[in-house]
Amino acid sequence: MKTRILVSFAALAFSATAVAQDAPTSQPSGPDISLDPTFGTVELETGFMPDPHTTDMAAGGPLDASGLGEGCVGYIAEAPDVDFVYTAGDDFPLNLYVVSEADTTLVVNLPDGSWACNDDSNGFNPLLSMESPESGLYNIYVGHYDSTDTPPAVLHISEIAPQWPAEEEAE
Repeated sequence: MKTRILVSFAALAFSATAVAQDAPTSQPSGPDISLDPTFGTVELETGFMPDPHTTDMAAGGPLDASGLGEGCVGYIAEAPDVDFVYTAGDDFPLNLYVVSEADTTLVVNLPDGSWACNDDSNGFNPLLSMESPESGLYNIYVGHYDSTDTPPAVLHISEIAPQWPAEEEAE
């Protein structure tokens, strides 16, 4: 009797190991705002100088942003690119925008937990503009249309009108 129970236990242990080895590795299902931001944390109070505040980064990632809400497109990283902690006032709007030679997108988890997204406000450059911004944490993701490419980009945080690069003059 002892031998039969031991053999059954060994067979069960082997079966569990085989199932665990054959199980597919899990992929992240979406962005994780609790992860440390890849390009740092920015803390600003209304009236900050210099304006705009800029952060150099690489755009893109493996996650499809299209399921996060209206206007959300492109591929983003699992971790935020930048965590932006903002103390708002009553006098200024808040503009978040990206400048890049690549076709980038902007995906932001707002302080209230909702998602806001934009694509192509100025050529291929996205802009989110808030007339009465909230104080709090903004988890910022800069996306790209190719999930395997991470082109350079510059995130701009500003309380004045966006300062887009001048269009090259036709020769």
